[in-house]
Amino acid sequence: MNKKSDAILSLDKSLIEEGTAQLNSEISVLESWLEELDAADKHDNDASAARKSYTDMLQSRREMLTTLNSQSKP
Repeated sequence: MNKKSDAILSLDKSLIEEGTAQLNSEISVLESWLEELDAADKHDNDASAARKSYTDMLQSRREMLTTLNSQSKP
């Protein structure tokens, strides 16, 4: 490979690592928020709406992480 190809691969690897770290961080925060909501009143409409929203966001982040991991493999 030439220097330009090596630089692009290095940049791609760096971006993948940063993206993975960011998604893992967001997943951790969302899981924490959901744990807090589990302690809330199950009949609280605001808590129920937040729980649904956070669950959807968590699923989305996990799907993005899976896709990112599959794309980063040779």
